[in-house]
Amino acid sequence: MSSFQQARMDLGAQLRQLREAARLSGKELAERLRWQPSKVSRLENARQTATEDDVVVWGQAVEATPQVIDQLIGQALVLAERQDDWRQRQRSGLAAIQEDIRDLESKTKLFRAFEPGLVVGLLQTTEYARHVFLKIKRLYSAPDQIDAAVRVRMQRQEILYDRSRAFRFVMPESALRTRLAPAEVMRGQLDRLLAVSTLPNLDLGIIPYEHELPSVPVTGFWIYNEALVAVATRTKDLLMREPDDLAFYSRTFEDYCEVAEFGESGRAVIIRVLHDYEKQSAL
Repeated sequence: MSSFQQARMDLGAQLRQLREAARLSGKELAERLRWQPSKVSRLENARQTATEDDVVVWGQAVEATPQVIDQLIGQALVLAERQDDWRQRQRSGLAAIQEDIRDLESKTKLFRAFEPGLVVGLLQTTEYARHVFLKIKRLYSAPDQIDAAVRVRMQRQEILYDRSRAFRFVMPESALRTRLAPAEVMRGQLDRLLAVSTLPNLDLGIIPYEHELPSVPVTGFWIYNEALVAVATRTKDLLMREPDDLAFYSRTFEDYCEVAEFGESGRAVIIRVLHDYEKQSAL
């Protein structure tokens, strides 16, 4: 077990002790916090990383002393500093990472994402996601939690149908052609993109090969509301909240939108790639 996971388990155990000392069930605490009961269980059992906000409201709900809440905040901040290390995060479990992302998404109303090399996670099919997680597991020696990780990723996608939220996703055509799965899985993934691209609260942009890119697509990035930018590298997750960083990535995202095709034009690019996969399968 990694030291990161042990620290997360220690914090979860302390949160459970505080809840039990307050004579609250997990369901009762969740009701006080307006959370899903499953989140209380995930935090207590170290299947999700507690944030600073999580431990503050938890401590207040169980009437913990200010000193205890300060201690919990300190532990949460240490975990936050360490969980951006991908090697630590992968060792803690693929499903746990998906739970952390789902919690962040639950607080987001406007999603903007650019992915240069793979299909955006919220739009992935079950089988495509499975192949992606298998490759992550091999690269980072992550625990074998493929089924659980796929299940949580599929659960995350329920948010797409919440009309109070808006989604803007951009990918280059090359991301659709990158073979992260067998041809039949790729075809199913492209069919999925055609279907979700018609959702009224989702704008899906595809940058065709023939369009010149405004900048080098070094890494993908996600912008959550106007508050946070997440950039994944091979070994780190960079989480940025500074206004200058937010402005830079917002401007970069709009640059990619300028050269992307949306609506019927974007679907035409997807259909072109889909036909190419069908031709390959027929050979």
